[in-house]
Amino acid sequence: MKILVIQQKMIGDVLVSSIICNSLRLAYPNAQIDYLVYESTTAVLEGNPNIDTIIRFEEKHRKSKKELLKLALEIRANKYDLLIDAYSKLESWLIVLLSGAKRKISYKKKGRTFLYTDNVPFEEFPKTNLGLAIERRLSLLEPLHLSVKIDPLPKLFVTPEENQHTLTLFQKHALKKDRKTVMISLLGSENLKTYPLSYMTHIVDAIADNHDVNILFNYFPKQINDAKTVFNSCKSSTQEKIYFDLLGSDLRAFIGVLNQCDIIVGNDGGAINMAKALGKPSFIIFSPWIEKKIWATLEDGIQHMSVHLNDYKPELLAQKTEKELKQHTPALYKEFEPNLFKDKLKSFLLKNL
Repeated sequence: MKILVIQQKMIGDVLVSSIICNSLRLAYPNAQIDYLVYESTTAVLEGNPNIDTIIRFEEKHRKSKKELLKLALEIRANKYDLLIDAYSKLESWLIVLLSGAKRKISYKKKGRTFLYTDNVPFEEFPKTNLGLAIERRLSLLEPLHLSVKIDPLPKLFVTPEENQHTLTLFQKHALKKDRKTVMISLLGSENLKTYPLSYMTHIVDAIADNHDVNILFNYFPKQINDAKTVFNSCKSSTQEKIYFDLLGSDLRAFIGVLNQCDIIVGNDGGAINMAKALGKPSFIIFSPWIEKKIWATLEDGIQHMSVHLNDYKPELLAQKTEKELKQHTPALYKEFEPNLFKDKLKSFLLKNL
């Protein structure tokens, strides 16, 4: 049996959708399971024994219809028996249409049901603490009536060599071994997903004031000026606990660093999802325009907690569309002061440090 899973989105989506591959491997141990993803996200799939081939959707496939058609025909030549499209957007439609797969599963959405043999309801509300991001992916397996117990937790796989490299890096930066280590998801992938820097400074200071910890910042090199703004605004006593230059040289190196941390706190995004896949407790600060019900995965009030402006001032978000929320996000963020959730953060830190 040959199976193709499609998820052409960012790191968090690709990681969460890998649970489809993991469950398919349990059900069909001898199947060929391939995974089509953006080239920039493949690092989170390395070492996953449940994926036979990672098919890279490259920039050329986005820019050139000729290259996209070429990729679709290459996929058709693989003669897949089953295709599961966890993306179901314009970029995947041609691939699905030309795939030749006997069975094609995706979400039931207007105008595209003819592409698939099985159209699964796109649920609007979560039924468990797994969150919609996970529940929706698992729903794509329901038409198969698998006889195995589904594992709903995304996983990252870190090699002993990567762990040792990180420990050597920690030693080089003189990280204190007797302290717990906190990763701060300092900046979102864009400004509209980034908690105000002055507010984030308060968060970092609060952690440092109440706990004897090592603090690491997660940021891309292009974000270094914003990272320095937060660092320079922190108390001197906090700065002494921050290892500002301790960064992984690439995404796999960052995963290795994250694997040696004890908890993660900060903006929702890829780093949070990777930490959860490594079994690390998480405290998420959601942007006002993001739907918490989707990405507050595994929320249990102990190891995984999250906060959203809607939890405290729902009247500010009521009856606004996503477009309107995005337009008003800077103003809404100003209303989302750290004092609103300081007790919840304190509780999280006490339980996990």
